[in-house]
Amino acid sequence: MERRQFLRGTGAAIGGSLVAGCVGGGSGSGTVTVDYAYYNPVSLVLREKGWLEAAFADTGTDVEWVLSLGSNQANEYAQSGEADVSSTAGIAALMARTNGVPITTPYVYSEPEWTALVTFQETGIESVADLEGKRVAATRGTDPYFFLLQALGDAGLSEDDVEVVNLQHPEGQSALVRGDVDAWAGLDPHMAELELEHDGAELFFREPRYNTYGFLNFLDGFLADRTEQARRVLEAYERGREWAIENPEATAGILADASEMSAPVAERVFTRRTDLSEPVPGEPHRELLSDLSPILEREGLVTDDADPAGTVDELIDSEFATEVV
Repeated sequence: MERRQFLRGTGAAIGGSLVAGCVGGGSGSGTVTVDYAYYNPVSLVLREKGWLEAAFADTGTDVEWVLSLGSNQANEYAQSGEADVSSTAGIAALMARTNGVPITTPYVYSEPEWTALVTFQETGIESVADLEGKRVAATRGTDPYFFLLQALGDAGLSEDDVEVVNLQHPEGQSALVRGDVDAWAGLDPHMAELELEHDGAELFFREPRYNTYGFLNFLDGFLADRTEQARRVLEAYERGREWAIENPEATAGILADASEMSAPVAERVFTRRTDLSEPVPGEPHRELLSDLSPILEREGLVTDDADPAGTVDELIDSEFATEVV
């Protein structure tokens, strides 16, 4: 069966280490620049419905949309000041903030189960312990990669006990199909596509709490200097979140149309593996990122003098969203 490779680079990718640098001042006050991403369904709802534009209709402020194909690109927008609001995985946001990108997370756009460990029945792999000595595809520095490291740790293994084949998410999917690797640290929508369109694909290790949430990040200057505009963005997000919860099939349809994935794949990604119930960041997010922060240091994803654990509280703002939600 010919494999379709769509949405290259999408999902929670945070490959490459961001370094501290001179960050632009963001868009001018006459424009609010917000990203949309296939891994952030609420952003697609807002863009489809025009609700963000409606939120600024009485102000003369323009809304500009930019497409983020992964957390790495969203962080690049934040680092350069090209976007006021951007969507990443939680661990990607922490990495960026630790490396000097001035972002704050006042809102959680989803709690997704967007990654798991995948194999085929014929490999004989039934548990994480069976990965010892095996080849595993993963995109280093991404949520699936961190998921793999945590899973290995649970089984008393480390990265040294497996051969990690560093491939972008779609290429990892293809390598598993060809038999070039024994397992894959998968990412939706590629993972859901594989489940639905290829017999024998198995998600043999799932642990939702190892997925690092979907963080909506605001430039610090945007929150501090344009607070009213930031509040309107969150109000629009709340409208979109509530509508998506009430209209899951329609939201899956918007996701399918925007991303060119099939309707069954979109349905599985949104209705089965995306939770929109808790938009306010809090202690569970702090605990998870604090637990993962040593991995950022060990893998060289932050600068040598960085303190990711100490940066968690700087990143997460639990107060701003409570005024809106």
